[in-house]
Amino acid sequence: MTKYSLIFIITISLSGCATEDIAMVMGELSKTSQPGGNSSLTQTEIVSGLKEALRVGSETVVYQLGTKDGFNADSLIHIPLPKSLHKARNLAEKIGMGSHFQTLELKLNRAAEAATPKAKALFFDAIQQMTLTDARNILRGPDDAATRFFQQKMTPALSRQMRPIVTSTLSEVGALQAYEKATYSLGPFAQVLPDYKAELTNHVVQLGMEGIFTYLAKEEAAIRRNPVKRTSEILRRVFGSLGY
Repeated sequence: MTKYSLIFIITISLSGCATEDIAMVMGELSKTSQPGGNSSLTQTEIVSGLKEALRVGSETVVYQLGTKDGFNADSLIHIPLPKSLHKARNLAEKIGMGSHFQTLELKLNRAAEAATPKAKALFFDAIQQMTLTDARNILRGPDDAATRFFQQKMTPALSRQMRPIVTSTLSEVGALQAYEKATYSLGPFAQVLPDYKAELTNHVVQLGMEGIFTYLAKEEAAIRRNPVKRTSEILRRVFGSLGY
């Protein structure tokens, strides 16, 4: 690469970056473009590679978790009843009505399974917000660095956007109806229970996203460590440059 080509790439790639970030990125570019460096990657390629890893990982996870029993049958991410309903469930079990709360728990997991594919576009949009500085810090981090950065930075916005999806899905899979049957089964005791229907949405959103991030981290680690998982040229170049 010529001196002028390098200047051109830096000028285009760093538009909008802070001054201190420019110095950091220029230092990284000099490492990857000098003879004998670990790779010839530009910062744009590094960002593209990390975004591609998250995109590929997201697609794999969405396919895995967005199917029947993707959450329900997985002990690692299975969604239990909210703690606020544990006393009601225990009471129902004592009077032989515990099956209604078992059905409710199943429906909560079904809601997470049904909402996961619908949320894929939200994850893809969030992935596009990764910056050059983010990518530089992530590239040589631990095996789940991109996922954890993504989780920390994007969770509040994703949570807000997923809430209406989950609310709609809870109704579609019969979770709200199951809740009403479960509380009704308590007879007169149900009258002293607060209405927890709104809490069900928050519960499924929080644990559903945690489940997605749990497996997204596993996929990121696999892409970093297993060349077979690098299904595109940019993935092979970026993660191959790390010597994995």
